[in-house]
Amino acid sequence: MLALGLLWSKGKANQSPGRLGMIEKLASGVLRLLTPLGPRYVKPTLTQRIYLMWLFRNFPTLSPQVLSQRQQRTIERLCNQHGFISVGLQNGTADAPLLGTLERRPAVEVASDPAEKIPVSSAVRPMDGLRQRS
Repeated sequence: MLALGLLWSKGKANQSPGRLGMIEKLASGVLRLLTPLGPRYVKPTLTQRIYLMWLFRNFPTLSPQVLSQRQQRTIERLCNQHGFISVGLQNGTADAPLLGTLERRPAVEVASDPAEKIPVSSAVRPMDGLRQRS
């Protein structure tokens, strides 16, 4: 019974970052942007880090579609003001604490040319020569 209690408390400690993790994020957190060229990192100011911690409070990764216009403008200003920084990698992960990840995937273009559509008559085989078996 004691072992189960210890395992539960260990698992619980790993799930939440705790005060130390929050302080690290406030002190030196970075925003990760997933781009077609790979992940890019932005180092925001303290007030911007507080805002980003609130923005990513429920989900560690967000797509631009779920952000409001104001939030999207804030992220754009953040990227334009500070530019991208290089973050040292440690075991394949960034050693700076992540405030959150923003997916910035390019929109997929769908061909809407009517000439590219296959006519229905060529997609369906004629069934003139077939008879029902009895």
